[in-house]
Amino acid sequence: MDMIFDTHSHTAVSADSEMRAEDAVRAAGAQGIGLVFTEHLDYDFPGDMRFEFDPEAYWRAYEGMRGAALRLGIEVGMQPQTRDRSRAFVERAPFDAVIGSQHLLYGSDVYDVKTFAGHTKDEAYLEYLHQMEKNLRLHGDFIDILGHIDYICRYAPYENPELDDVRYADAIDAVLRAAVETHTVLELNTRRLGDTRAAAALLPIYRRYRELGGRYVTFGSDAHTADAIGAHFDVAARIAAAAGLVSCTFCERKIIPCANAGNKIK
Repeated sequence: MDMIFDTHSHTAVSADSEMRAEDAVRAAGAQGIGLVFTEHLDYDFPGDMRFEFDPEAYWRAYEGMRGAALRLGIEVGMQPQTRDRSRAFVERAPFDAVIGSQHLLYGSDVYDVKTFAGHTKDEAYLEYLHQMEKNLRLHGDFIDILGHIDYICRYAPYENPELDDVRYADAIDAVLRAAVETHTVLELNTRRLGDTRAAAALLPIYRRYRELGGRYVTFGSDAHTADAIGAHFDVAARIAAAAGLVSCTFCERKIIPCANAGNKIK
């Protein structure tokens, strides 16, 4: 397959998005890339927002659009106590791709700056990585992709939010080994790749993933608006190439390599 896929996006089915499916498909088509809708499922999420939806209704609504350039997936928020419910949910529809993501820290939303109150960066980041590794091993039998390893860096209130401190190397290694051992593909989330510091900090992580046995990587914009689809995929392609990783997507839960990613993205 030569088409590059944006394997992480959210339409209005997700509680935090109002993106119309038609607009998303149009935006991806204009760039010559494919798209995977990965709607949010996050049971027991703190606060007022409910990240749940009807999988059968979702499939009925979008199945007619599904084809060579559009796949239908889901993003599962990983928590130990919701693992069995999430797995049962995934089994209710023939999803093409299942992302597993760590959205919570200390039982609170990483998006909320109050989550970090009273915690040093080392405390917060090491706990975040520990929970990610634990949850990846718990969920690895029914997810395909580990979402945005650097999610915490988006919202952490520290002067340097990156994961490039040597003190995190062992914890990052534990996450990467869990991904390799559970046959979970690492996502290269492009949300932050417009920041050269973020891109530079992520490259060693993906190189280490390759050293530990990782082969594939998905590109995911995490788009909630049509103008964010495919954002910074040129940077993602360079990182993947430098790390020796092959861009891929999923169809019917099977890996589909995307050939010559670096040559296809301008």
